[in-house]
Amino acid sequence: MRCVCCWFYDFYFYFYFYDFYDVCGSCCCMHRNGRCVRRCMLSNIPDDGGSTGPTDPEVHGVSQSVERALRIMPALAKGPAGLGAVAELLGVHKSTALRLLRTLQEHGFVYRQGDGRYRLGAALFALAAESIENLDIRDIAHPHLLELNRVTGHTVHLALHQDDEVVYVDKVDSRYPVRMYSRIGRPVPLTVAAVAKLLIADLPQEERRALARRIEYPAYTARSTPDADAYLRELELVRAQGWATDLGGHEEALNCLAAPIRGPGGRVVAAMSVSAPGVVLSTEGLLELLPLVRESADTIGREYSGSGPAQEEGRP
Repeated sequence: MRCVCCWFYDFYFYFYFYDFYDVCGSCCCMHRNGRCVRRCMLSNIPDDGGSTGPTDPEVHGVSQSVERALRIMPALAKGPAGLGAVAELLGVHKSTALRLLRTLQEHGFVYRQGDGRYRLGAALFALAAESIENLDIRDIAHPHLLELNRVTGHTVHLALHQDDEVVYVDKVDSRYPVRMYSRIGRPVPLTVAAVAKLLIADLPQEERRALARRIEYPAYTARSTPDADAYLRELELVRAQGWATDLGGHEEALNCLAAPIRGPGGRVVAAMSVSAPGVVLSTEGLLELLPLVRESADTIGREYSGSGPAQEEGRP
């Protein structure tokens, strides 16, 4: 509980000096230009956040103020909200919510509208855009490609969708003498390659249909996809099952199994595959690798999205 003096100042300064003073939630004090100029001397009773002084309380090693500030972000992503709504969401007094909002506002992560409600600020969007621009999925995926190659011994690829092309951006060759002819930077055949099917299948329906109608369907082998209708049916199957194969569609003797790498929001941002000649690995043997390939792809996706498993305490 707060002392009587604290509650009085909270009420008084919030309603009469809202735009000039900030009321501290730890014990009643005012801040001008970020510096404390008055503190309640009648008690040092913890507030609703559990603080008994100027330091930020920690619960199990987690900063309570940071945790509260982060909870504000997804709430404002749903639309503007007033001070009272934010305070209710956090389960704190308005003065505590106001302190958090003003700190976020000062750094541009929150913007206060003319009607007094708050929304996400431009700095947050700029930071997200810069982070995505500087994030190279190849750097994240490569160690996992190496590990999958080490475990299976087969050729492993990473592919991205660029305009109307799907391109290999990384490759780890197999350990056996018979190797797959593929090169980093070269487009893969859209109508048969397993990685291409995954990336195209994730496009919105209208984009999928438009692309299927404008591309050609070369007969690489007797198993190649013959036309747009067959291609669209296969893409629907790939979307439903969440993985794809190329069983001799591009080269008679070569089979390939691919899994999607999903980014924030669940969209497919890349695809990875394991390929092997039929004389080395049967179709049944290749399909047995599906759980391993999907696990690797999911791990890359979590690391790319920043939602991977927490690091051990004390480690960077």
